[in-house]
Amino acid sequence: MATVTAGPVVAEVAGDGFPVVMVHGLGGTSNTYQPQMATLAGWRVIRPDTPGSGRSPVPFEALSIEFFARSIVAAVRGLGVASAHFVGHSLGTIVCQRIAADEPALVASLTLFGAITEPPDAARAGLLDRARKARDEGMDGIADAVAAATLSPATRSGKPEVAAFVRESLMRQNPEGYARTCEALSKAKAVDPVLIKAPTLIVAGDCDPVAPLSMGQGLADKIRGATVSVMDRCGHWITMEKPQESGQKLAEFLQRNQR
Repeated sequence: MATVTAGPVVAEVAGDGFPVVMVHGLGGTSNTYQPQMATLAGWRVIRPDTPGSGRSPVPFEALSIEFFARSIVAAVRGLGVASAHFVGHSLGTIVCQRIAADEPALVASLTLFGAITEPPDAARAGLLDRARKARDEGMDGIADAVAAATLSPATRSGKPEVAAFVRESLMRQNPEGYARTCEALSKAKAVDPVLIKAPTLIVAGDCDPVAPLSMGQGLADKIRGATVSVMDRCGHWITMEKPQESGQKLAEFLQRNQR
């Protein structure tokens, strides 16, 4: 595995084969997909940290979904990639939708875990409040609240290591970077799904309070040929809460859409 820097993006790159680009969500990093790495042997896996998150520094530029998408496209192309499968979680699903709409030749397929179209009004206000808290109070309270609110009851009671991972992922974020990412998500607008031509798999948790099944199904209904797979007793952190099942569904989908 190699760690590379391309403009405002730091990415982990591992393996050989057809590329798979994996984009994390708010409070996540490349490690959001660590449980799936063994399943993706035989692929070239590129896991960027979006600007301002994880290992990627907080840039001077204003953060937005469009800026994330442009930065990732530039980084991927800088690695010599002409086409790749794109995988997103949460905020990363909006970024991947944006890339698929704007750069259709680059996107061989889309896999969206906890797919979001755009935040509802209440969520937009909550994100702005969370940005203020990150700047004023740091990440401690936010990390506890997110872990408590976004994991399924089954995960919280039966998989304490997953709750610990989610909390640590948030605790390690740069507060300013996290705040600006919250603000970027609060302003996100839905991508026109008609513009998405790539084969698409949407994976939804049946206990996801952030991206409920109805949101994922509604998006799938508007993307030609898209399918939905539901994870039982699963919240928003699907790749962590259901690691084996997520890896299996992803690998099978990628194999069906090999180029």
